[in-house]
Formats: sequence, structure tokens, C-alpha cells
Amino acid sequence: MSAAPPLNDPAPLAAIAARITRPVVLVGLMGVGKSTVGRKLASLLQRDFVDADEAIVEAAQRSIPEIFETFGEAYFRDGERRVIARLMDESHGVIATGGGAFVDPATRALVLERGIAVWIDCDIDTLVERTARRGNRPLLKNGDPRDILTRLAQERAPFYGQAHIRVVSETGPHADTARAIIEAIDQWL
Repeated sequence: MSAAPPLNDPAPLAAIAARITRPVVLVGLMGVGKSTVGRKLASLLQRDFVDADEAIVEAAQRSIPEIFETFGEAYFRDGERRVIARLMDESHGVIATGGGAFVDPATRALVLERGIAVWIDCDIDTLVERTARRGNRPLLKNGDPRDILTRLAQERAPFYGQAHIRVVSETGPHADTARAIIEAIDQWL
């Protein structure tokens, strides 16, 4: 059996990209790198990229912490569900979702039916380090981030586990995770 062609060569990437006929939807906990990896993945596949959280902020004309504080998490999740459905209808190449989006049954069903769901997983130590870099994580405001992330990982793993593909994000370059996703999609297709 011969080795797979290297993914730095545009020919194999173009061949894999041509076989992807649905949006690639990245799911997983906050801090796993969905947005950063998603941008790199979209670039490698020569597809567009959209961050669902950024689309929510644009639609609401408020930051996510403001939405949580003013209206609560249930209101945010409802808006998130509608925005992701719209993005799926628009058939974006790569969509990064918020950490809780795939927990919602309607969102999860839509993504599983019409997209390629990719769970980016990561160890808790790395998540704590990454999420500490940004102060806009409403779910981490009231308590120890390590405890909260550990609890969320346990609660959400059964939902994330329904994704078509699971890739572990290491502490190395996000391009490595993007290439691992492409390889996993290639095998899944």
C-alpha cells in the first residue's frame, strides 16, 4: 500500500476539495481552535470561511457577552440556531460554530444531515491556556475555568461524539490540525 500524497501539494488538496460537496462544520469546546483552524482549513481547500459567532454578533449588533448578559443563554442559543441554519443554507465552505451550538438538537440534526461535522477535541490543560487569552467567554466568567471546561467537556462529549469526524488538536501549529481534518474527511468520503 502506498503512502498518501502530501497535503502541501495542491493537486491532492484540489482533488479532495472537489469531493467535498457540503459545508464542513467545526464543532467542539471553546478554545479548541475552531475559528483559527477553520480559516486555515478554508484556505487549504480554497473555500470560504465563516465564524458563526461573528455572524451572530453582526446580526444582533451586540457582542456575545452583551447578548448573554442582557437576554440570557436561551435567547443566545435560539439566535445561534437560526444563524447556523442560514449559514448552512448559504452553503459556506467551512463554518466554525460556538462551543454549545452542536448540543442543540435542531442544530445538530441540520449539521449532521447537510454538512460534514468535524469535532475538534483538545485536552483540558490546553483549553485552559487558550481560553485565558481572551476575556470574552461568558460561560467562564463565574467560576474556575478549569472546573467549568472539565464539566462542559463531560456534558458535551456525547453530543460532539455524534459528529462524522473527530480530530484532536495538539499544541502545535493550527495548520497541522487543518491537514488532519482534510485527511480525515478524505477517508470519511
